[in-house]
Amino acid sequence: MARRFIHSEPTSRLAIWARRIAGFSLVAAFLAIIIVRSGLLEIKPALATFAGALAIAVVALLVAFAAFVVIWMEGLAGMGAALAAMMISLALLAYPAYLGLKAYRLPWIYDITTDPIDPPRYEALARLRPRDANPIAYAGLYAAEQQRSAYPDIGPLGTNATAQSAYDATLAVVNKRRWRVVEARAPQAGRREGRIEAVARTPIMGFRDDVVVRIREEPDGARIDARSSSRYGWFDFGTNAARIRSMINDIEDAIRAQKPERPPPTRLPAPKAAPGKKDQPKR
Repeated sequence: MARRFIHSEPTSRLAIWARRIAGFSLVAAFLAIIIVRSGLLEIKPALATFAGALAIAVVALLVAFAAFVVIWMEGLAGMGAALAAMMISLALLAYPAYLGLKAYRLPWIYDITTDPIDPPRYEALARLRPRDANPIAYAGLYAAEQQRSAYPDIGPLGTNATAQSAYDATLAVVNKRRWRVVEARAPQAGRREGRIEAVARTPIMGFRDDVVVRIREEPDGARIDARSSSRYGWFDFGTNAARIRSMINDIEDAIRAQKPERPPPTRLPAPKAAPGKKDQPKR
């Protein structure tokens, strides 16, 4: 019986290497995210690893395009491997490219507050920040002007609720967001302001950002100011402004949802009618 030999088309080596490089970049990026979120290493080496993974993804994308050209010209197999490499690379590079577009439109600031004149100060968080982190002092008038130009809607929240009610609503919002509360100090009437200091995390990389909320008593209610700043980097991609904006909105909704417990009205005894002529006692 004669044997039949099936001749398979040779596979493009560029396509195979493009898929391997893309897979390596995916693993490296995943490991960098795990390192950043867990805090196993310092933040700068972890960021360098993530940047290297993105650079490798760019190389994989270029190799995949070269593989497409070779496959088209020489009729080789490997189209699936080249497509897989391209999809992995584009998936890794899509979000950084989006952040890069935002960086082009936003100012290079990392500290956002609702009160640039008298920003809330970090006290407990100042002792927890690493030495190589950003300064805890607010950048001043220059940063305030850039913030006002980029985020004109960021401002304090005034409410006619009491300072204690505003503090309770703020603490409930912070706990709902699952931020790590470092210090929570309730206000005292006429003596001290309320303060809440917490650590927030970014959704993907898990960067630690510091947040402080200040509640001050006012004659007609309370004023709530907030501040959010990144520990590392000179640009926050608008994260801190978005955090303050959504937090202030949630606090305002929480205050509106509060139902103050009022004591039941007390019934006063009905006044007695003045004795008339008919009701006067007979002598």
